[in-house]
Amino acid sequence: MNRKGKTTVIVLISTTILFFVLAAGSFFLYQKEHSENLQLKEQVDGLNSSLRATQSKYDQSKKTATELQIKLQELKTQINTLTGDFEQEKSDRQEAEAKFEQLRADLEQQKALRSDIEDKLNLAQDEGKTIKAQIKTLEQQKSDLEMQVKELESAKKVELGKVVVNPDQAVHDRRAKAKAAKIKSATPATAKAAAIKAGALEGKILVVNKEFNFIVISLGNKDGIAIGDEFVVYHNKDFVGNVKVEKVHESMSAAGFSDDYKNKFFENDMVIQKAK
Repeated sequence: MNRKGKTTVIVLISTTILFFVLAAGSFFLYQKEHSENLQLKEQVDGLNSSLRATQSKYDQSKKTATELQIKLQELKTQINTLTGDFEQEKSDRQEAEAKFEQLRADLEQQKALRSDIEDKLNLAQDEGKTIKAQIKTLEQQKSDLEMQVKELESAKKVELGKVVVNPDQAVHDRRAKAKAAKIKSATPATAKAAAIKAGALEGKILVVNKEFNFIVISLGNKDGIAIGDEFVVYHNKDFVGNVKVEKVHESMSAAGFSDDYKNKFFENDMVIQKAK
């Protein structure tokens, strides 16, 4: 009995000790696990906090990325606008350069035209001076011619060749006109002979003006000469050409001629009036 009791007591004690050992072990393990759980919880909380911080940073980064994307798009738009403006400015510059070249070419042309006009103006001024000198010479010749006219008109007698004007000249002229009709169809040589035979007025060239193409003949108002009368000119008895009276004075007349006769008429050449 005692041995059984002792054994039971020992077993109970052992069981109790074992229980306490197991309980202590379990408590230790619980405490350890609880501590580990707390540490894990702290780590999880730290991780959650880090995750939230990371998520916040991610959201901020995403927001920043979106803003940067918008700014990038705006920059692209500005770049495209600037590129268009640059191309337009380049086109405008090329157009301006082309206009400048055209203006420079026009300026050169204007300079050439101005130089040409100045040359023409200088030439015109020189010609004006020449014309003034010619006018002065002409006025001098006119003065000399008027002086000669006055001297000839003041002369008592003017040489008329074979025909000398007298008081019966009018009657003589009427007869001469009737006979002069036969001269029109004759040759120059026969016309001269017929005119002289018919009593046509005969005179001579007093002055030959080659600069202004006119001659002065020794027949005038007192001889019955009128503007429009025609005369045949002979040089050394050779036919030269015809002239028409353009101005009449008392004892002489002026008749014009073309350039073809400039060097064919001479002073003292014979003139015979053609039939009217």
